[in-house]
Amino acid sequence: MNEEYVMQTAQTIRQQLWSMTPFSILMSWGITQLVATTFRNLPALRMKVNGRLHSGYVIIALNGSDYYEVYLLKQKDGEAECVHNEVCFDELGDIIDCAIESGTDKEEYDRFCSRQIAVLVKAQSV
Repeated sequence: MNEEYVMQTAQTIRQQLWSMTPFSILMSWGITQLVATTFRNLPALRMKVNGRLHSGYVIIALNGSDYYEVYLLKQKDGEAECVHNEVCFDELGDIIDCAIESGTDKEEYDRFCSRQIAVLVKAQSV
């Protein structure tokens, strides 16, 4: 696969993800690496994340149908789990956040966030 095409595709994915996802949500993922790559012979962006529900890598690959495929890779075994295989650019943030940070239970996640805020406020007041 053409290296320039892979780089351009990864840059587009990053721009779409950053422009369509609130900054606070992106920060909650603990992103430490962004790498242009190929995955299953598709151009992709690989991110290392440290979310509440998933630590490891997220791969966003552009498929031949002009949709994104989102995969989670565990750090320990490197096994790929397909989260969704037909994702539009404006759905990327929500799908990834649900898989690695917030989950499907909104009330449970809100309680978790409230507890974390209380811990941070208490630590700052000491």
